[in-house]
Amino acid sequence: MEMTSRIEMDEDNDNRGSMWDLDQKLDQPMDEEAGRLRNMYKEKKSSALLLLRLAFQSLGVVYGDLGTSPLYVFYNTFPGKIEDPEDVVGALSLIIYSLTLIPLLKYVFVVCKANDNGQGGTFALYSLLCRHAKIKTIPNQHRTDEELTTYSRSTFHEQSFAAKTKRWLERHVSRKNALLILVLVGTCMVIGDGILTPAISVLSAAGGIKVDHPGMSNGVVVVVAVVILVGLFSLQHYGTDKVSWLFAPIVLVWFLVIGGIGIYNIWKYDSSVLKAFSPVYIYRYFRRGGKDGWTSLGGIMLSITGTEALFADLSHFPVAAVQLAFTVVVFPCLLLAYSGQAAYLMSNRDHVVDAFYRSIPESIYWPVFIIATAAAIVASQATITATFSIIKQALALGCFPRVKVVHTSKKFLGQIYVPDINWILMILCIAVTAGFKNQNQIGNAYGTAVVIVMLVTTLLMTLIMILVWRCHWILVLLFTGLSLVVECTYFSAVLFKVDQGGWVPLVIAAAFLLIMYVWHYGTLKRYEFEMHSKVSMAWILGLGPSLGLVRVPGIGLVYTELASGVPHIFSHFITNLPAIHSVVVFVCVKYLPVYTVPEEERFLVKRIGPKNFHMFRCVARYGYKDLHKKDDEFEKKLFDSLFLFVRLESMMEGCSDSDEYSLYGQQTERSREGLLNNNGNGNTITSYADTTISSVDSIVPAKSPMHGSMTVRSSEHVSSQMETDELEFLNSCRDAGVVHILGNTVVRARRESRFYKKIAIDYVYAFLRKICREHSVIFNVPHESLLNVGQVFYV
Repeated sequence: MEMTSRIEMDEDNDNRGSMWDLDQKLDQPMDEEAGRLRNMYKEKKSSALLLLRLAFQSLGVVYGDLGTSPLYVFYNTFPGKIEDPEDVVGALSLIIYSLTLIPLLKYVFVVCKANDNGQGGTFALYSLLCRHAKIKTIPNQHRTDEELTTYSRSTFHEQSFAAKTKRWLERHVSRKNALLILVLVGTCMVIGDGILTPAISVLSAAGGIKVDHPGMSNGVVVVVAVVILVGLFSLQHYGTDKVSWLFAPIVLVWFLVIGGIGIYNIWKYDSSVLKAFSPVYIYRYFRRGGKDGWTSLGGIMLSITGTEALFADLSHFPVAAVQLAFTVVVFPCLLLAYSGQAAYLMSNRDHVVDAFYRSIPESIYWPVFIIATAAAIVASQATITATFSIIKQALALGCFPRVKVVHTSKKFLGQIYVPDINWILMILCIAVTAGFKNQNQIGNAYGTAVVIVMLVTTLLMTLIMILVWRCHWILVLLFTGLSLVVECTYFSAVLFKVDQGGWVPLVIAAAFLLIMYVWHYGTLKRYEFEMHSKVSMAWILGLGPSLGLVRVPGIGLVYTELASGVPHIFSHFITNLPAIHSVVVFVCVKYLPVYTVPEEERFLVKRIGPKNFHMFRCVARYGYKDLHKKDDEFEKKLFDSLFLFVRLESMMEGCSDSDEYSLYGQQTERSREGLLNNNGNGNTITSYADTTISSVDSIVPAKSPMHGSMTVRSSEHVSSQMETDELEFLNSCRDAGVVHILGNTVVRARRESRFYKKIAIDYVYAFLRKICREHSVIFNVPHESLLNVGQVFYV
């Protein structure tokens, strides 16, 4: 039985209280009024100081990648010699308006507001959409999940454009799959960013050595960059908690330095570059440059790299702090830095290869080189962290093989380390750095990855604006149209550079997309098999209280992916073994499209069958940011929830098991009418029918009454002695021992399946299952308490 609490407030008392307060306020002397005004001023001042502090901290986490772009933009825009000084002005004009349209207007002021309770990135947008439409390909959600405090969603009128869009998405499975593939493509490109950002940032920063020592070979620069990268990835397992306080000062100093150097160069070389703020020079640039001018957009594109990382690394910074940091520090300093480099290049067109370092005054060259290297490391760290975060989200939504996830900070939940992914990133990053050896080819690859992620975000934001924000269709059309015009223009330019390095992110993304989609397909087929082969309650009840077996002392925790019904693994187990534990608990660990599930709302408990069967179900719900606790803590909380359920159940009335379950799977009209009973005091007790298991599958949130999750209706007909006896029985069984029963399901393709399906299931998915972590390791199950039950099924 599911129970909800409804508390009605006495409005008359509230009104009388508010009138009395008003009278008191009118009688207060002027000095008290002045004191209150002073307190309000102090509160506003403290909130403003907090906002400034958060804006300062966001510099190190959010803007590191975007801030290091001046190291390599002009070189990638003009890989050869600059023929006409006016080309520099045209390129600067393109950079200015790219920074204005994409990072400033689109991301900082629009996309960042689409965060999922502070969480950004492609999967955060997908989770928002999953809460507003039934588009999850694995349909394991239940209406009780929607009652979570973190499960926020808006409702809309049936005839609205949002409702029509929702029905259009839900109507066909192919549309759900297309949306999932779109999200996976964006995710794979973010992983590509995690490889290419450290490569180009560190290589560009290390290139400063060669500027001061022209005779040094390019191989030495590459070796220095590789050493820095190896050190960076090797230190990931320590986490950033102890050194993260340095990130914000380093990035702030970096922005101030490049802004100051920009002002100096504008004053010293050519202040006429400021005419680039006129968009007329963009038109002249394309008219003069033709196809070469168009393909140079691939280099201009690098000025806005890091914009997607800005959204992915949003973390728990308030949007106002991110907006303040960008508009006050980041945006002006970047404009000054690019304008200063352009002014230098107007007088030194041959120095485009190392434009940034050559434009630095000699007296501060080496301090700036050290700051640049530190900023490149911070930018790389931010991208690596974003990659870990998005892998964790993909893992939670069943789109990535099970890998080890380590929390590196006790204070901050979002700081994680994924060892397997870390070493893969390091190997690929070193291969890209050593393989290409120059920034131009890496820059082409980087631009391809970034523009595809931006296109994916634009398409997802279109659905967010319709389903979540419920914007007018004109606003949606305006946002989508402007974004696609700018991003498709860049995309057409990077297509010309696919053969010059742009193929790298496409190959990396294709490999990760194959892994993620095949894993998700196999997971979906396993879930469908579990759903279609679950055991009917009629069969369970037909076995009797002993289940036709010997009930041995102890508790058996049977892990299943089903949130309702008895899994096939249970029938397989009791068919092959002559004994089962005195108490059986079916445990379902389920991830929901929310960033976190509060601890007090974690577990849902229900009873399966009559009381003398001693069978229960416990659903443990997690968000994509949550991490499984150690086994003893998880087990303790599970049993606490179970005992609480038994106590509350004993206080209920009119919910006998004979009314709940039907031997023939038929629910009479009378029992359906009884699904909603009102006791006359405004307290409702609701249950819902699950015809697939021939039972009323009612799930009760196992929370204490003080949280308002259930209202308990005491019953005179239920003896407290029965409650005590069952609790003692459960405790004695717990003391006798707890065994964790896990299913080891092997998936095989049918003989008549097509060859590509056989390759995907029998080879790719089987290989991924073999190398990924076992469920027992993920759940921290001790080996001495583990029992694996194997079964094979064909898809």
